[in-house]
Amino acid sequence: MNKAQLIKVVAQATGSRAKAALAVEATLDAIVRAVAAGEAVSVTGFGSLTPEERPARTRRNPQTGESIEVGASRGVKFRPGARFKDLVAGRRQMPESGNCIQKDPKTARP
Repeated sequence: MNKAQLIKVVAQATGSRAKAALAVEATLDAIVRAVAAGEAVSVTGFGSLTPEERPARTRRNPQTGESIEVGASRGVKFRPGARFKDLVAGRRQMPESGNCIQKDPKTARP
């Protein structure tokens, strides 16, 4: 699924393609800005995006065997939530409709 397809799905839920596009764009922009600023972003049921610092290190060129110094870098790490992993692995049934990553309702105590 690409961004245009995501906007189309959100538009079906909201009834407006313009509002859906604005919502998707604003959400993605907020996530990217937060992670780029060094903050972790966690969405319950979906997962977490965290910035990752990679230190400088020595690597080996597999063709020549020569050692190469690789500089420090920054990246992003995604860790899917438990419900997301369960749905993908088939350990949990995908609901026919509604929010698939929403927590199960608490059962009433007897």
